[in-house]
Amino acid sequence: MTTITLNHRAIYNRISLISLPKVSWKLFYLFGILLLSLILVFYIFSVNELTKGVYLIKNYNKEISGLLQENKILGNNFANSSFLAKTQEKAKELSFEKTKNIKYVQILENSLVQRELNNIK
Repeated sequence: MTTITLNHRAIYNRISLISLPKVSWKLFYLFGILLLSLILVFYIFSVNELTKGVYLIKNYNKEISGLLQENKILGNNFANSSFLAKTQEKAKELSFEKTKNIKYVQILENSLVQRELNNIK
């Protein structure tokens, strides 16, 4: 026999002395399939929850933009109605009336008012 064959047999004898644990391949495959199916179910559940979250955020953003528009409109309406209501109340208090005719007052050149206006300027 050659030295290669002797070395091969020696290596084989040494390997056979070391006993490796026996693996039940059916149990190993069953565990692998079970693990893969659990990961797949978790993935589907995660994608579903993510999609729900994106949908909710999109709807909330639409609601927020609608409410902001409504708030602007209501703010403008309140400011206008508040200002108009106050001015109308003040006009009633001061007994103002709508103007029908406009009358201009003529100021003579030598009048006291004209002299005072010239002094102010």
